[in-house]
Amino acid sequence: MKRFQNRTEAGQFLASLLTQYSDRADVLVLGLPRGGVPIAFEIAAALHVPLDIFLVRKLGVPGHEELAMGAIASGDVRVLNQDVVEMQQISDTALEQVTQREQQELQRREHLYRGDRPILPITDRIVILVDDGLATGATMRAAVMAVRQHQPQEVVVAVPVGARQAYEQISPQVEAIICAVLPERFNSVGAWYEAFPQTSDREVCELLQRAQERTQDSAPLSSRLGV
Repeated sequence: MKRFQNRTEAGQFLASLLTQYSDRADVLVLGLPRGGVPIAFEIAAALHVPLDIFLVRKLGVPGHEELAMGAIASGDVRVLNQDVVEMQQISDTALEQVTQREQQELQRREHLYRGDRPILPITDRIVILVDDGLATGATMRAAVMAVRQHQPQEVVVAVPVGARQAYEQISPQVEAIICAVLPERFNSVGAWYEAFPQTSDREVCELLQRAQERTQDSAPLSSRLGV
């Protein structure tokens, strides 16, 4: 299986697997910042549907932050990887300290990316949750739980690549999961991209602005004039 050149190519390929959701007024694409947003941008553009973000933060093991012991999401949702918590002997105090720190970062990003703009309506819509890959799956599971609180019509998870265990854990929790590459040997998300730089806050803001302008340009003239 060849690697994706970058997140843009991954998003374009993933969009080709999601054509059944194209040009539908009840579909909304939500990218998980930061790395999921460039992919979600390409999907929303190809399907001609709106794009927004959904804030989720990984809870990294102290001293080994790349290892997720859980994740938090908007709506006071926290999901824990109990196997990791027990294996690493994470104390309740350490868990709460990491949670509080990541909650502050989640709020910072919410303000930076969204400002005063509310999240686009989720209720009764088909929500496509997008990230750049599934490793432990904790981040995506937190996102699914949080999105469910808004009572969507369906929740669809779309990722370019994922670990089989994470895929199997998430699959029963959603109406559909689209994973372009499901390797037997996963290693890491970044291993499946030729170029995998960290997505910046600025890039997220720029992509959201471009998506908003695209949506406004495609709206009927009457709605743009406020008629």
